[in-house]
Amino acid sequence: MKRIVKASIFFIALVLIWEGIYAAHIWSPVLVPSPASVARYLIDAARDGTLASATLVTVRRLVTGYAFGIAIGLPLGLLTARFNLVRDTLGLAALGLQGLPSVCWVPLALLWFGETESAMFFVVVMGTVWSVIIATETGVRNIPPIFARAARTMGSRGLHTWLRVILPAALPAVVGGMKQGWAFAWRSLMAAEIYVTVMSGFGLGSLLHYGRELNAMDQVIGIMFVLLLIGLLADRVFFSPWERMLRHRWGTAAK
Repeated sequence: MKRIVKASIFFIALVLIWEGIYAAHIWSPVLVPSPASVARYLIDAARDGTLASATLVTVRRLVTGYAFGIAIGLPLGLLTARFNLVRDTLGLAALGLQGLPSVCWVPLALLWFGETESAMFFVVVMGTVWSVIIATETGVRNIPPIFARAARTMGSRGLHTWLRVILPAALPAVVGGMKQGWAFAWRSLMAAEIYVTVMSGFGLGSLLHYGRELNAMDQVIGIMFVLLLIGLLADRVFFSPWERMLRHRWGTAAK
């Protein structure tokens, strides 16, 4: 409750500062709209269904590509940790591609797939998979060797050791990589939706783009708030509980 109260006071203070800047007319209202105008846009967009429709389209694209990226990145990360040849080839490529700005994948996706859902899917997967590969490989290589030796002493061999000993021990690092992959996938999708118009569905990035084209800053800031809220909800609902469970299991939870 104390954390909720502190967070509420902080964000209320930010809104009051924002309102003060608007009332002082430091910048044009076209560039810095009032909190009330942003709230009106969000309410109107929620009433006519635009906001819900765009949010569902964006979340569907994100979740689909992100899940596929994890399904690819996790086994590839294990292979990278297991075999030096894979580490010196795929691991090196993943290390370089992870640092590539997300927007760089958009022109390539357009050339290969055109303005289609496949282009969106490709961009999200590319934003996810490299972080998962690197995190999995790093997590496995940082496991104390005594874990695997103890498992072999008790009869564990081959795939059983990897699935029941090594992968669970590497989970803290893997979850960290999944969280980073989510952030990269989110940025990749926003870049794709801003620059690519897919007629099968307009996402939040499309609304952000049209708000910029129309100089509708209340729409731009309103969509930014929605994106921020989705990011916070994803962390609180999915990543934070998992991280707390892992800290409790490994005895690193704060007392």
